[in-house]
Amino acid sequence: MAMNLFDLTGKVAVVTGSTKGIGRAMAEALAEHGAKVVVTSRKADMCDQIAAGINDAGGTAIAVPCNISRREEMDNLLATTRKTWGQIDILILNAGVNPFYGSALDIPDDAFDKTMDVNIKCNLAFCRDVIPEMQARKDGAIMIVSSVGGLRGSTVLGAYCISKAADMQIVRNLAAEFGKDNIRVNCIAPGLVKTNFARALYEDPKVEAEKSAGTPMRRLGEPEDLAGIAVYLASKAGAWTTGQTFCIDGGVTTVGG
Repeated sequence: MAMNLFDLTGKVAVVTGSTKGIGRAMAEALAEHGAKVVVTSRKADMCDQIAAGINDAGGTAIAVPCNISRREEMDNLLATTRKTWGQIDILILNAGVNPFYGSALDIPDDAFDKTMDVNIKCNLAFCRDVIPEMQARKDGAIMIVSSVGGLRGSTVLGAYCISKAADMQIVRNLAAEFGKDNIRVNCIAPGLVKTNFARALYEDPKVEAEKSAGTPMRRLGEPEDLAGIAVYLASKAGAWTTGQTFCIDGGVTTVGG
């Protein structure tokens, strides 16, 4: 019986930003547990490559390129998914941007606006589009990949952290409103994970050593460390879990390191 807790057979999952890093690890894990996965990011060749890898490994995936900041491409992503597999059961919003690194006093208005548009408004747009069909079926799981930066102050990632804190509030709001429809909405907040997106924060070996030393588990995260929480929240195992922010950070937020 317990083995069925994580079975996603028959479920359809859309994972944005799923051609590398955390999104890729989540997409591959969902497929390994039986979900049909839509691999999507801006680069069509990478989408094709990752989807092919999932299919070659015995999973089921299609590739649909999408720049989430372009409404017509978002509409095409969702329409193609529904045309192919009929519905969307699992939505993981992992794609995001951080166009500025530096003092909050120096961020240009256009960089601030881009951060808010992609990391907040696009996530809400996806939710607005997908929630009605989940309501009709009385079932659905939505996850927004936030960051521990949304819980802590930053001297160099101010706008990004503001957007990630907003994502945590989005899931609380949606969980409160749509829990009656059996729609679970949660945040996943990674710590410092070794991805291309976060490379500026760890590429100096000295900085990586310092960051690792300040982490109770004494290492930085790997993308695969985030896969399990996505499977949990998408499956029967997470059937009574909603409105929460899960910090997957090696313990950093427990010590403030």
